[in-house]
Amino acid sequence: MTIKVSIDLDREFTVNADIDAVFALLSDVEGSAGYFPKVESLEDLGDNTFRWTMEKVGLGDHAIQSIYACNYVSDESAGTVKWTPIKGEGNGVVSGGWKFSAVDGGTQVKFDTTADLTLPLPGLLKLAISPVVKHEFASMVDTYMERIQEALS
Repeated sequence: MTIKVSIDLDREFTVNADIDAVFALLSDVEGSAGYFPKVESLEDLGDNTFRWTMEKVGLGDHAIQSIYACNYVSDESAGTVKWTPIKGEGNGVVSGGWKFSAVDGGTQVKFDTTADLTLPLPGLLKLAISPVVKHEFASMVDTYMERIQEALS
C-alpha cells in the first residue's frame, strides 16, 4: 500500500552577486546540488539528466526515501534553469525552476518546485505522515536556499 504526498514550494531572495555568478552556480546541477542537504547520491544519467537519491528519513517504525530524476535546461539569456521530471525513475515526480534577474546591487532569485512523492506506507498513515513529509521537504529547501545565499554573498 502507498500514499501520495504533493508538495508545492516557492522562495525568493536577493543576493549581492551579479547575474553571471548566479547563473554559473545554479546552472551547474552537480555543483549546486552540493548545497542541498540530505542527498545520498546524485547520479549523472547523461544529457543533463540526473537521478537524486535522498537519505532515508525515519518515521517511527517506518523509514522513507525519495528517489527521482530530472532533466535540466539552462537558458542564460532568459535567466532560467528549469527541471522536468523523468517519469518511471524512483518514487518521485519533481519539476520546477530558478529564475533570476539583475537588480541594483545584485540579483533577484526566484525558486519554485513541485514534488509528488509516492511512499510505501499504509493509507491510514496519510493524515499523520503527509504534514511531516511536507515539513521535512520544506526544511531541506530552506536550508538549501540559505546555503545558496551564503555561497553567493
